[in-house]
Amino acid sequence: MTVVPAIAADGATVTLGDTTLLAPTTFTVMPGEFWCVTGGNGSGKTTLLRAFLGSRRLTAGSCSVRGEPADVAKPSHRRLVASLVDPIPFARDMTLREQVTLVAASWYGNTPETAERAEEIVERLGLSPLGHRFPHQVSSGQLQLLSLALVLVRPAEVVLLDEPERHLDSDRVDLVAALITERAQEGTAFLVATHEAALVAARDGRVELG
Repeated sequence: MTVVPAIAADGATVTLGDTTLLAPTTFTVMPGEFWCVTGGNGSGKTTLLRAFLGSRRLTAGSCSVRGEPADVAKPSHRRLVASLVDPIPFARDMTLREQVTLVAASWYGNTPETAERAEEIVERLGLSPLGHRFPHQVSSGQLQLLSLALVLVRPAEVVLLDEPERHLDSDRVDLVAALITERAQEGTAFLVATHEAALVAARDGRVELG
């Protein structure tokens, strides 16, 4: 039986006038694999992730998710892909725990099991002691963990992350790497743009840009 790649780039290219934002790039990530995108600043890491989101139009080539062209306008595509590429807006009048629970309920329904699912992610990311606080009451690193919780609490076959290590100390980076690896082993495909050695060391494959 042929397994369809979770995500695939075939000569994916983005140019703007005479400037190349993403040089021709080809690779495939299968379900359950964790791949990193590495390269210097300006090499096209974020552009590549946005191409898979379907929010960045390619100049040439293709980016597909589960065999279909990436298109953010399609509800089916949005169900498949969870992402932390652009900043996630927070509700100032909801606690950290309430926000994670709300996202979980929007996908799984408002049930006790959903609340347990949300609490598990909050706990795994070390946010349980802060669950009663509001976004303006926590640090930038803790807000980054909240962003990751909001992404990882929902179902997805593909997860796209842009520098998930941002604002995190080494212990938290190791925690995030372990959680990504565990989720990948359960069948989710990850494409992570990163400069962090701990994440690169944990990956199944690597795309080097630039």
